[in-house]
Amino acid sequence: MLRNVTVILLIGTLLSCNPTSKMKEITEDAKISNRKFLVNDVPYIIKGICYHPVQKGKETRSFENLSEDLALMVEAGINTIRVYAPIIEKYVLDEIHKAGIKVIIGFGYNQDGNYDILSGTCIDYVNNFKDHPAILMWELGNEYNYHPEWFGGTLKTWYTAMNQTAAEIHKVDKKHFVTTAHGELPDSLILTTCQNIDIWGMNVYRWDNPEEIFRQWKNISSKPMYLSEAGSDSYMTISKAGYTKGVNEKSQADANSNILDAIFNNQDICSGATLFSFTDGWWKAEDPSEQNPGGWAPNSSGVPYDGSPNEEYWGIVDIDRNKKQTFDVVKLKYISITQ
Repeated sequence: MLRNVTVILLIGTLLSCNPTSKMKEITEDAKISNRKFLVNDVPYIIKGICYHPVQKGKETRSFENLSEDLALMVEAGINTIRVYAPIIEKYVLDEIHKAGIKVIIGFGYNQDGNYDILSGTCIDYVNNFKDHPAILMWELGNEYNYHPEWFGGTLKTWYTAMNQTAAEIHKVDKKHFVTTAHGELPDSLILTTCQNIDIWGMNVYRWDNPEEIFRQWKNISSKPMYLSEAGSDSYMTISKAGYTKGVNEKSQADANSNILDAIFNNQDICSGATLFSFTDGWWKAEDPSEQNPGGWAPNSSGVPYDGSPNEEYWGIVDIDRNKKQTFDVVKLKYISITQ
């Protein structure tokens, strides 16, 4: 749902789709067992957050508040950060690791040769940072299936590039899986084309109950999956479902509570989620020096409870790092889940 930023999930390993296999060791270190991926031989449950911090009046990512943000994440029980572009500052990764948090590093398709897929320079980043202990997975693309116009009108171009890039990552990195943030449930074309994707991330907005997607995924694949985006904003465009129009933190808190319950009640299929998102993004709709309702994202009509994404109100904290009502909900749900 992040607009104007290209994302990509990496993780590196080729997975068998044979549902009868109990344990598949993909590479020297990366393992998958019964739809779960393992870190240090232990199934990893993602209690995550999408993270793209932008200061008031700005439009580009900044880590000025990193220490404060990490302290809040640790308090909330967050163990995983998903970022929409590579973190090139080693000190940032060092501090994230020191906080006990892992990172899913996203790569875009065409970022003018800056660690992107089209130029192949994302492989340079993998080589540079594959041994950093903060890295959890590599991610290729963010909801690119909603934008065939970016690929000459055919998504097969993107799917082929993604599969080839995943294979290249597997060659150079034996420790991490490759994933992608797909918009909604993958179809047969992408599943057939992208055999080298190890773990499937899905950006899913199905009101306050994504439970059906877990059954749907079980019927089409034996690979691990997680929700790379899910959640709700704190602004109601209209009054609906008992929630009043305007800023409404309760609607966000209630929706996220229901969504997280559905996710963690289906751990046999789903490996967790990176909730969208950590902080409000004032840069998304209008003047970045003020917060505005509005904004748009593909396939977002399923956002609870007004069917409107209101892109600048998605944080579990506001832009000044004040906790919203949903912060305590996330904290309760995440801390109750043990690895």
